[in-house]
Amino acid sequence: MTNRVFDYLSASKHARHLAGLDLGHGRKAAIWYNDDDQMRYDAPKGHAFSYYLAGGEGSLRVDGPTQRGWPGALCVFPEGHSSEWKLTEPFRFVHLYVPDDHLRASFAQTHDRDARLLDVPERTFDAPQTLSRPLQALAEAAAKGDILAADGCYAELVAALPERPIHLKGGLAPKVLRRVDDWIEAHLDQDIRLEDLAALADLSEFHFHRMFRASRGVPPHRWVMLLRIARAKDLLSHSPIADVAAACGFSHQSHLNRAFKAAMSLTPGQYKAALRNAA
Repeated sequence: MTNRVFDYLSASKHARHLAGLDLGHGRKAAIWYNDDDQMRYDAPKGHAFSYYLAGGEGSLRVDGPTQRGWPGALCVFPEGHSSEWKLTEPFRFVHLYVPDDHLRASFAQTHDRDARLLDVPERTFDAPQTLSRPLQALAEAAAKGDILAADGCYAELVAALPERPIHLKGGLAPKVLRRVDDWIEAHLDQDIRLEDLAALADLSEFHFHRMFRASRGVPPHRWVMLLRIARAKDLLSHSPIADVAAACGFSHQSHLNRAFKAAMSLTPGQYKAALRNAA
């Protein structure tokens, strides 16, 4: 068993998993109920964002000065940060779980910034609307199984994440990253080789791979796949699946099906149906 916050809650005899939604790329939304419990999250893997939907006055953080929750309170559990809790009254809450590398890649893509600038400070019973609003909406999407709405909630949350003022060493310069991204977008319907990308930065393949991963949070092949899936999502609203596969650089439709299902937890056909139902 991995030590995600989700796994700790799943192992509890008191916590009840009320609803969940797989967002793909290792991300998951979950609505929980808990009462009369003690929880310790010991250096969890991945980040967890928490929003209290109902109750919370009996939720106490006890591994420091005691703090007490309330309905509408926000907590952020950064990867590797341990915490301990005592729960004396029933409450209901939503969690969003995101792997560190994907959150950093999302931050880099959304903000056009180096992934190392992402700041995920620990928060206990905070109330910033920029983060709590998308989490509240995410709970509604998870309860309905609405993957499109959940995607929008995740995008809004990432857009609200702050950056930390640090001096970066190594990695690729912003102008090089933009040159690489522009080239990828222009060639997304073709095979993309590491040697092509490295040539744009005038680096060896080894050094480009290492420096790109530092700046984007994921290696080049993962970044290219993120862009392919993003383009496929845009095109599926108005194009046949076979045409989408060709436009996004997949060798055939079944290749797109496998990659899209792995990324989004839906097949392209199911995603098209979801788009029609949301219209």
